[in-house]
Amino acid sequence: MSNEKKPTGFSTLAVHAGVEPDPSTGAIMTPVYMTSTYVQDGIGQHKGYEYSRSSNPTRDALEAAFAALEGGQHGLAFSSGLAAIDAVLMTLKPGDEVIAGDDLYGGTRRLFSTHYEPLGIQFHFVDTQDPANVAAKLNDRTRLVWLETPTNPLLRVSDIAAIAGLLEGHPARLAVDNTFATPALQNPLKEGADIVMHSVTKYLGGHSDVVMGALMTKDAAVDAELRTLQNNVGAIPGPMDCFLVLRGIKTLGIRVRQHCANGRAVAEWLQAHPKVDRVYWPGFSTFPNHAAAARQMQDFGGMISFTLVDDSLAASRAVCESTRVFALAESLGGVESLIEHPALMTHASVPAEQRASLGINDSLIRLSCGIEDAEDLIADLDQAIGA
Repeated sequence: MSNEKKPTGFSTLAVHAGVEPDPSTGAIMTPVYMTSTYVQDGIGQHKGYEYSRSSNPTRDALEAAFAALEGGQHGLAFSSGLAAIDAVLMTLKPGDEVIAGDDLYGGTRRLFSTHYEPLGIQFHFVDTQDPANVAAKLNDRTRLVWLETPTNPLLRVSDIAAIAGLLEGHPARLAVDNTFATPALQNPLKEGADIVMHSVTKYLGGHSDVVMGALMTKDAAVDAELRTLQNNVGAIPGPMDCFLVLRGIKTLGIRVRQHCANGRAVAEWLQAHPKVDRVYWPGFSTFPNHAAAARQMQDFGGMISFTLVDDSLAASRAVCESTRVFALAESLGGVESLIEHPALMTHASVPAEQRASLGINDSLIRLSCGIEDAEDLIADLDQAIGA
């Protein structure tokens, strides 16, 4: 058996990652262990579990799946994506510096600026599409480089391996928010990142029914530090949410293929539409850093942003409020397609002048293409934009 070739396909991995038949019953699905504590045979004599904030069998299975999906050795589950980001930031101390992308999810930037900057941590927000911008801010106080790639909402792509190369021999850790790409399309640990973060709420859960975050790493010391914080702070998900994500992960490979196919069809249709000004999708050969995306990603995903020729707020609002298949809602990555207005919704907390400098204007619309039929998504956008 030791010489038997192991399956290498991602969908096979997604179905089986972290899951073993229940030893007591043979149940193929990991049971939901709805318990807060565990009976001990004697003081300190237990079966590996003492209290469910520290560990729970359902969460353990999910964390093993997280690690496997990203090609790491360690996975940690948190109560939300922001709780996972917060755990990484709690490893810093006053006087430390962070280099972060300037096009980030609004909640991430809000956490950096409104909570951690006042604690004495300095943030440098730069365009990480060019590694030279990271190198220019790197110094002996830098302890973290934070990337989103592709970014939210402009789909900017950073070369993970190039930026990891800048940090060789430096104490700073490289953390990558891989939410938009998913482990099916991109594996930052293999590109040299130290930590990968996911808003599990999105593609990993995949069904808009769970809020959760995850961190993955290959480094045992990094895992030990983060796991101590996870236990001490207690921002952990409940066992039922862990069960739902374990179930969602099983279809991640096949779902992402459909997300990508729909994303390509919708992006190409938008690109040709006379009322559409610009389409942000890294699959276009003319898109900035397309070469980096093509190298480090398996495909280009189902996230698209676009602007209208009529760049008024009224026009973009009308499109967002006129779709029938695309649901007007924040979030992304579920089986259903969503449409949202970044300036008024997900990025409303980013100051207007910063949004303007990035290109997040009143005309920008963001799409999360679900797994419906592409012709229905296109027809829905056609009637909304036409109206």
